Amino acid sequence: MPNIKSAIKRVKVNAKANEANSQAKSAMRTAVKKAEQALTAGAENAQELVVAASKAVDKAAGKGLIHKNAAARTKSRLAKKA
Repeated sequence: MPNIKSAIKRVKVNAKANEANSQAKSAMRTAVKKAEQALTAGAENAQELVVAASKAVDKAAGKGLIHKNAAARTKSRLAKKA
């Protein structure tokens, strides 16, 4: 643990940001996985899940959690399956 006050604060802020980023990225992955499973199963709400997953991917890309090209690729693959 650092001794300098500003360094201590940075450690706390970084930990908090890391937690938030991890949750957002996990939520994105979950949304994509649910959409893919719904598409393979032929569920009624598959299209809604694809839209939700696409939105989650866009949010993650906007926050810099994933690269914009990775987001585009993921959305393209989902749309192709739909």
